[in-house]
Amino acid sequence: MPCEGRFRIGWPDSKQGDGHHPGEMMTPSPAPSEVDLPDVDENAKVDRPWLVLVWNDPINLMSYVSFVFQKLFGYTQDRADALMLDVHHKGRAVVSSGTQEKAEMDVFRLHGHGLWATMQNEGS
Repeated sequence: MPCEGRFRIGWPDSKQGDGHHPGEMMTPSPAPSEVDLPDVDENAKVDRPWLVLVWNDPINLMSYVSFVFQKLFGYTQDRADALMLDVHHKGRAVVSSGTQEKAEMDVFRLHGHGLWATMQNEGS
């Protein structure tokens, strides 16, 4: 036996402790006109991206390193070859960047393919 403007769910004689029936629509209260802004630490450290570095090693062939870059990061052959040559000639190359969690996963995946990889915070 619904009333106009009200909706009830449950047993007709059940009441909650606050005097409202379960499922009964309540009149909304107005939203506050002013909202307090949260305290912001002006000296908060900016979250800088993490860099994933691949280091040169005497074990892996250059063609294999290039293949791994293409497979794991979706780089084109030209981009993967350029990064591989940086690793070979300069001793290291930045192959990816992002959040700490993403960098950790990228390092883990590179280790799984036998490459020597580390990560560092960009500000370091």
